[in-house]
Amino acid sequence: MLNTAYPIKTERLLLRPFAESDRDDVFAFQSREDVTRYLYWSPRDRAEVGEVLKEWVTLPPMDADGQSLVLAAELQHSGRVIGSLFLFQRSVEHRQGEIGFVFNPDHQGQGLATEGAAQLLRIGFEGLNLHRLCGRCDARNQASARLMARLGMRQEAHLIQNERVKGEWTDELVFAILGQEWRAQAGGGHG
Repeated sequence: MLNTAYPIKTERLLLRPFAESDRDDVFAFQSREDVTRYLYWSPRDRAEVGEVLKEWVTLPPMDADGQSLVLAAELQHSGRVIGSLFLFQRSVEHRQGEIGFVFNPDHQGQGLATEGAAQLLRIGFEGLNLHRLCGRCDARNQASARLMARLGMRQEAHLIQNERVKGEWTDELVFAILGQEWRAQAGGGHG
């Protein structure tokens, strides 16, 4: 079971559970074609964003396969939500998880997504005692691939035309990092 106190404060962000009052901020990026281009879903309208937020406001215990923790990435200086961070419990038995992230392009290029996603690794390895975390992205989404590389994740696979997304075959990149590797790069050194 995950026992993490919120909000999690980083240099510039507060990571916290979503609230239904975040609808306008989330709509500001989930409604954009450039945000959803490489995702499984299309731009969302306000009602769809409201439905998604209803699912995200309750945090699961993360003690069963298939559960997902979704956190809001809020800018400390403005209080605006500029992204969503995902941690998926893929296998409790094998201590496997997956991370994901979606950020407002108006705030790209500042290291904010990296700052938030780094906390997903910490939550996964320290909070859930996972052995391995992976991340996946459309191979055309080089910004996400570079972010995972900055996190110290290695590219383990380039899957050729393995999925049909929005009517077209797409390649997928798979990145991963082990808990022991993360602890070594974070300076923890324990296994």
